[in-house]
Amino acid sequence: MTTCIETVPEFNLKPQDIDNLVDELREYHAIYSPLFGRREQREWSAVYLNGLLADLPDKAIEPMVLALKGADPAAVRAGQHFISAGAWADEAILHRHWQEVDRDLGDADGVCIVDGSDFPKQGPDSVGVKRQHCGELGKVANCQAGVFVGYASRKGYTLLDRRLYLPEEWVRDAAYAERRQKCGVPPEVTFQTKPELAWAMLQALHAAGTLRGRWLTCDEAFGRDTCFLDRVAGLGWWYYAEVPHDTQVWLDRPATEVPAWSGHGRPPTQERVVESAPPAQPVVELAQAVATDQWSRQTIKEGSKGPIIADFAVLRVVAGRDGLPGPDVWLVVRRDVLTGELKTYLSNAPVETPVATLVRLSGLRWPIETCLEDGKQELGLGDYQVRTWQGWHHHMTLCILAHFFLVRIRLRLQDQAPALTLPQVRLLLSGVLPKRTFDSAWVLEVLRYRQRRNHAAYLSHRKRRLTLFRLLAA
Repeated sequence: MTTCIETVPEFNLKPQDIDNLVDELREYHAIYSPLFGRREQREWSAVYLNGLLADLPDKAIEPMVLALKGADPAAVRAGQHFISAGAWADEAILHRHWQEVDRDLGDADGVCIVDGSDFPKQGPDSVGVKRQHCGELGKVANCQAGVFVGYASRKGYTLLDRRLYLPEEWVRDAAYAERRQKCGVPPEVTFQTKPELAWAMLQALHAAGTLRGRWLTCDEAFGRDTCFLDRVAGLGWWYYAEVPHDTQVWLDRPATEVPAWSGHGRPPTQERVVESAPPAQPVVELAQAVATDQWSRQTIKEGSKGPIIADFAVLRVVAGRDGLPGPDVWLVVRRDVLTGELKTYLSNAPVETPVATLVRLSGLRWPIETCLEDGKQELGLGDYQVRTWQGWHHHMTLCILAHFFLVRIRLRLQDQAPALTLPQVRLLLSGVLPKRTFDSAWVLEVLRYRQRRNHAAYLSHRKRRLTLFRLLAA
């Protein structure tokens, strides 16, 4: 049974608790400021961070600059250059970010989480854009796809790293060569699957050695890739991966042998499962064969709408690797109490791992989903209007920093307001961040800027169309 929360959550915040948030943001930016090589980059990084945290309906570069610096075309161009072409290194900033995450959230039992997130886009010119499955829209659509790594502990959760996924034709098709050049895709970039992108980020995180953690969780888009799982295990981490229902395992380790030579051709050298051994089974078949008394009803966590409860069964099985037996792993089956829907997971956690731990891990993909949702709704994660490789990564890096600043404020205020959410923290921040006076003079200034920009765009389109008509008439 779970404990019912009968009292209203405590909320004892006073104005003096948030009056210094602007100073805290300034101090937070100062942590990363030395990593921006030039004074202009340091100044623009502060402007961009303020814009992402501000109460603005659109957090693309132009509306942020208009709101924070006025209708200055030179300032808009400078902001666009800072994100799209600025020569500042994301890697050093993210490495420092991991140190800060460890200081505030780090735990020896911490969990890294990998997930994909898609960004609908119009037109064919943005880097990596293609008609592909878009998770945000739930259908095939024109979009960019990103892979993200998050981190969760009992203290909180945030984002750690990001990579843009380039579809295979973007990397290998000669027809995309001009697009790659226009978007500034580095020549050394090769095609990588989403699990390979996730692995590259995890490998960098592990090599840095600055963030404590033990677990890796992922959905079946990554869990079906056995090479990815084996690489994670090779780091000494314990994975907890959702896998497709047709994933093959054995209940008992089958015997293997190198077949006897028939006397013809080359002697065999590859091991095979002996013919008398029982075949591997799909995990869903094992799940459906679990006896009634082997299921236990467990509370995964206390959600925003009440406890999340499911039935669980756990078995030790042997995972398959290219038709041969692989590592001994846990098979965890989670069954929805109301619908009967099954989810199946494999984990290389030690045999002595408590069932309660395996239950808890089954509910630890939501932190990165929440991070991405809050990032899109509160911090403009998907509002960017940059087309370049560097611009996409720069924008995502600064969004990651903005998200973690909100996490830090929530941690500081949790004694006075333990139920405070990240959107509510950003609302607090919007009450104290300096705002430009939106008076009649500002409105006229912005309208004059927009009309000039729209007219310039009209002239450009008109020139292009007239040129096309002349070519057709020739």
